[in-house]
Amino acid sequence: QVQLVESGGRLVQTGGSLRLSCEASGRTFSSYAMGWFRQAPGKEREFVSAISRGGSSTYYADSVKGRFTISRDNAKNTVYLQMNSVKPEDTAVYYCAATRGVQYYSGRFYDYWGQGTQVTVSS
Repeated sequence: QVQLVESGGRLVQTGGSLRLSCEASGRTFSSYAMGWFRQAPGKEREFVSAISRGGSSTYYADSVKGRFTISRDNAKNTVYLQMNSVKPEDTAVYYCAATRGVQYYSGRFYDYWGQGTQVTVSS
């Protein structure tokens, strides 16, 4: 069992930056690839970014490529999402998730989810 707790969501102005964190419980964090997803009001959940178990491979949605950076610290059981040059369309609840598999882009392949953290970008 893995428990995930996100933090760092807040109100930020367009063009600003913020960093989301997701801390995992347990001793097997490095066994999981990690992903970030988001869901805006009235919209379906969508993939944002993912990172492999060791952190050597990263994946991004086209909408955030070049603006967001995912990273992880296995010693701290934590995955991060650095969000730069944010836009109003980035407003959403952001969720981190963990998977033992190798399919990263769809949420249905993830085994554990956090409770989410709200990011609001003002225009």
